[in-house]
Amino acid sequence: MKEEITRVLTMIQEGKIDADTGSELIQVLKGKEETGNQFGEKSTKYLDKTLKVRVVSAENDNVTVNLPIKLVKAVLMAGHGIAASIPQAEKYVKDIDISLLIEAIENELDGQIVDIKSANGDTVSVFIE
Repeated sequence: MKEEITRVLTMIQEGKIDADTGSELIQVLKGKEETGNQFGEKSTKYLDKTLKVRVVSAENDNVTVNLPIKLVKAVLMAGHGIAASIPQAEKYVKDIDISLLIEAIENELDGQIVDIKSANGDTVSVFIE
C-alpha cells in the first residue's frame, strides 16, 4: 500500500490531482487494505490484480493503461471524466460504462469486461487479471 500512497502523493505534487482528491484516494486505499484483511485471502488476492485498458486505433493512436485494482475504484470516475474532456481521447471513452466497471470490481470479476470493435478497426478492451 505504501507504493500506492506514494503514487497519489506524486500525482498531487505534479498537479494531476488536487489535495482533497489525493486525501480521498489515500483514505480509500487504507479502507481497501482493512477490507481485504477482514474478508480473507480471496479479497486480498483480488486487490492485488490489475485492471488493464487497451485502445488500438486504426490511426496508431494506441493507449495501454495498467492500474492496480486497489486504485481503480477511487480514480475511475475522475479518470473517465478527464479522458472524456480530451478531444483525442473522447471518442474512445465516451461509450465505456463506468458503472459496469465499478460493479465488476465490487463483485471481484476476472477476465474481459469490455470489448469494443469499431467498423474502422479501432478496438477498446478492458480486463482484470
